[in-house]
Amino acid sequence: MASAARETRLLPPPLPLATLIGRELRAGGSERPTLRYGHAGFAKRGEDYFLVKPDCLRVPADPSSAFSVFAVFDGHNGVSAAVYSKEHLLEHVMSALPPDIGRDDWLHALPRALVAGFVKADIDFQRKGEVSGTTATLVVIDGFTVTVASVGDSRCILDTQGGELQLLTVDHRLEENAEERERVTASGGEVGRLNLFGGQEVGPLRCWPGGLCLSRSIGDMDVGEFIVPIPHVKQVKLSTAGGRLIIASDGIWDALSNEAAAKACRGLPAELAAKLVVKQALKTSGLKDDTTCVVVDIIPSDHLTSPQLSPKKNQNKLKSLFRRRSHSSVGKLGGKSASFGSVEELFEEGSAMLEERLGRNLSLKASSPPFRCAICQVDQEPFEGLMADNGGSYCSSPYAPWGGPHLCLECRKKKDAMEGKRSSRSTACR
Repeated sequence: MASAARETRLLPPPLPLATLIGRELRAGGSERPTLRYGHAGFAKRGEDYFLVKPDCLRVPADPSSAFSVFAVFDGHNGVSAAVYSKEHLLEHVMSALPPDIGRDDWLHALPRALVAGFVKADIDFQRKGEVSGTTATLVVIDGFTVTVASVGDSRCILDTQGGELQLLTVDHRLEENAEERERVTASGGEVGRLNLFGGQEVGPLRCWPGGLCLSRSIGDMDVGEFIVPIPHVKQVKLSTAGGRLIIASDGIWDALSNEAAAKACRGLPAELAAKLVVKQALKTSGLKDDTTCVVVDIIPSDHLTSPQLSPKKNQNKLKSLFRRRSHSSVGKLGGKSASFGSVEELFEEGSAMLEERLGRNLSLKASSPPFRCAICQVDQEPFEGLMADNGGSYCSSPYAPWGGPHLCLECRKKKDAMEGKRSSRSTACR
């Protein structure tokens, strides 16, 4: 306890995001880092997909608004959900971001937009009537600010110049995540192992119906709505020394620890690093699953080579904040920062409750019209869906009061279904 108190006293006071961005713009004579990236993988089922978009623009035709996106999607029960997410998830996220706002407001709005985009992708894909699902780990890099949103068990780790590791995602596996097991059962799902003839239970914990090992995903319409697409989101700001991101599907992480993956490729350029991580995973456990790895080096522009990332003695430790705080109830920093080594934590939230993810923690100079759905971004007439917003419904079943922004009736049904209040696939009033 005394040690924790001393650590707390040593932390610098929190700084506004705008102050951190100002430092970035003034540091080193260069406004933005250079990105070097590479990817590699081997297919067993052919259900892994990845996305590399290094040249996105927040403002059309304005190079100063550039940002980059990298993602890994690990499909299951077919490839449809992974393909759809690769092609449309980013556009859904961008549609939820207010137009004509500055960079600091854009970064503040991004965690909320990621939640809306993931949920919209899930709603739209389920309309297709296909039963496949996918994990999704989406990484947005704007300068030295990194924002990661994830559902499932694909993972992103950050390896800093000092050899310190940070886990930027949470694994949504029922076997390992007690809080997610409690949430699923409280919402109406059943968690248990596969039951063979004779009552023998085998394999990892799964959610029934459906038998999915994950508690969060995009798609999976054959399982209950308590398997949610609401992502864990973490936003950090690197020091101007930069760092390396390793984004990979569970085919890598089932074979390698975070430390082993980082160590396998230190000192190598990003493209070769990705190949070495995959090679090490295959060497460790063989090709038991699809393996996909994307490596991104964030390099100060005055350093034209990839970061060496040489660890200092006794500093190669996983400094995951989730060991200090719960997976789902992690603190919302609301634009303030906390310092952990060479990384500033700007935001983190893992709750599966939309009211917590969409309803608070954001104040922007520009706001959406009052009757635009915060998820699907469809404008409505003032009388449409108001009963849902005020805690009622068009059916007789009661709703809990909703304190968040406007949701259309369909998205409100989705929200309530995810919380175990009703099935969003039931259209009859009972």
